[in-house]
Amino acid sequence: MATNDTEVTICSHSLQLLGEAAISSFADGTTAANLCAELYPNTRDSLLIQYPWSWSIKKQDLARSATAPVNEFSFAYPMPSDSLTGIPRAVFNSSDVGATPITAGWELYEKAILTDQANITIDYQFQPLEAEMPTYFVQLLKYVMAMHLAEPVTDQTQKAVYFEKLAYGTAAEGGRGGYFRQAAAVDGMGSGTSFIQDFPLIDTRLTLA
Repeated sequence: MATNDTEVTICSHSLQLLGEAAISSFADGTTAANLCAELYPNTRDSLLIQYPWSWSIKKQDLARSATAPVNEFSFAYPMPSDSLTGIPRAVFNSSDVGATPITAGWELYEKAILTDQANITIDYQFQPLEAEMPTYFVQLLKYVMAMHLAEPVTDQTQKAVYFEKLAYGTAAEGGRGGYFRQAAAVDGMGSGTSFIQDFPLIDTRLTLA
């Protein structure tokens, strides 16, 4: 469920987690507001691309560029302007029902997909509005913002350490523990189980059997 939060309310709640006063806007003139304005956009985008959050994935047919590549491939398809990473998560040569990703015959070069395919459809990650982000992600984002704000706002490194552990778990968990793990698990409930449908080694073993 979406929270109807904004970038300001998210940062305000992060500040309150640190025992600080809330802000009314990024331009209210306080040191905390200035820090939020500087740190929030990159923190949000970085957290978004750390995991393929289901609600941040979009499918789109790409328009072919009028300018052909210099060599090797016939067509260029620029990536969407709202792509967070500039990298597709999956590439298809058709938007038909049942189409499967193609893993060869294309490459990413200068923010465009180069290929000989006459049509290209991709899955890619974009930045949804804060009001459309689900509760579990917004809560994680608040913890991560508190982690980044802790030292410059409170001058207490132990608070930064505390919120880092709360958000990501211990160092041994490689940034996939803590509340991050819980949020990813909740997000994954909306996805079906993936199965290997075609793999040469499996085909060979089945044939020999």
